[in-house]
Amino acid sequence: MPIAEDPEPRPAAGREPGGSDPSEAGGKDPFADLVLDEEFVRGATVQEQSGRTRMLAARWKHTPPVDPGGRRSVNDGPAKAGRRFGRKPKAQPVDPWGNPRPRRRLEWRAPLYVALTIAVLLAALNIDGLRSWYAGRHGDSGSAAHTPVPTVAPETAKPTTAPPKVDDQQPTVDHPWAGSPAEGWPNGTEAFVLPDARPIGVFSADQVAAQLQSVKNYLIAANLDPKVLAGGRPDAALALLDREERDRATKALTNPSKDTDPTGWFSRFDQREAILVGDVVKVQGRITVEGDGDKGVLVHTDFSYVYPLRPGPDAAKRAASPPPPAGVPQPTRPAAPQDGTAKPVGLLVPADDVAGDTWTTRTVVRRVDTFRFYDPARYRVDPKRLVFGEGGGSDSANAACGVYDGYYHPQFDQFATDRPEAPGTRPTGPATDPYDRREDLSTDGGECGSVSRY
Repeated sequence: MPIAEDPEPRPAAGREPGGSDPSEAGGKDPFADLVLDEEFVRGATVQEQSGRTRMLAARWKHTPPVDPGGRRSVNDGPAKAGRRFGRKPKAQPVDPWGNPRPRRRLEWRAPLYVALTIAVLLAALNIDGLRSWYAGRHGDSGSAAHTPVPTVAPETAKPTTAPPKVDDQQPTVDHPWAGSPAEGWPNGTEAFVLPDARPIGVFSADQVAAQLQSVKNYLIAANLDPKVLAGGRPDAALALLDREERDRATKALTNPSKDTDPTGWFSRFDQREAILVGDVVKVQGRITVEGDGDKGVLVHTDFSYVYPLRPGPDAAKRAASPPPPAGVPQPTRPAAPQDGTAKPVGLLVPADDVAGDTWTTRTVVRRVDTFRFYDPARYRVDPKRLVFGEGGGSDSANAACGVYDGYYHPQFDQFATDRPEAPGTRPTGPATDPYDRREDLSTDGGECGSVSRY
């Protein structure tokens, strides 16, 4: 079939009827029977380019095309090379035909999904830690929002009101003072504010000041020394006592019993059962001084100590075991030699660490003591040693009754059981508030009572 671009040569002569031979040369017109229909167009082997295509082809012979980018047009020519923040522009990648190749974008979503999946799995494996984290930042949904307890200064006189009620919250290792009015009490030795020293009896003001300092040192050594609280021997406190007082305390430490219980002098805990949380003990009370009417000096002390405690490695086992009969010491420590040099429990059995959301408890101990300094000209005493006067005593809250082994034994809520208690250990007295310091300490050694809070 002839094509439009390459027609057959027309004959030199010949005429066709009907005007089929416009040249009037007498030949036959090769295009006379040609029909330019759709079939003819589709069958063409060579197609004419559009005018725009030919124009662009001629221009690109001298100026290659560039990536227009944004709203630029190819008619704008190549973009000017520039720098951003002093950096050289990167070369635009092109394919083998010279066309710009799109840059590969970094896929950031896949690593994010992996990280989120790992975080969800870790939270599921430690749901208690997640609950503690949320409660610490957004408040515990199962209890009221924590209200800060106001700071309370050391006492200067007997209080007339009980500490206000605070939010009832479960204390933990991270928050050992939750739910306790002692949160606002002084820390440790800050509560021991000595009164102004003045001449009393045969003692000068400087001598009275030294006596007051000696009493303070004893209170620290007997009730706040970390080694003593961990069950150690209170050597520093014993060294401050008069010979007779020291012998009595040493005998109690060596052979504890109902009549000679070391907790009447010292605060100690069995490390296998209860371990002090941190190094802060809340203390509230006062020290007063007066003459004894016989040219001597009386120093009165009345303090409450609040000890935050976490379970030791054997706490759960001991809570589930039957309690001993009343008056019989528990075998919570090795048999002590008669010289009273037994090693503290904390040095024999290492205590395991626990998580920050582990439940803790508190034991409240109130001690009322009177220290007497005799006139050395009338009595054979050491004026630099402490002698206990009359009217002293101690009381403890959240400590097992009827156990006289030289240690306090607190109750942890997570190990509470319904096992029957031995006679003498069951609380039978009225419930009291161990933080209420308005009343004098009862020293009748009566019933084992319960507490309203601790």
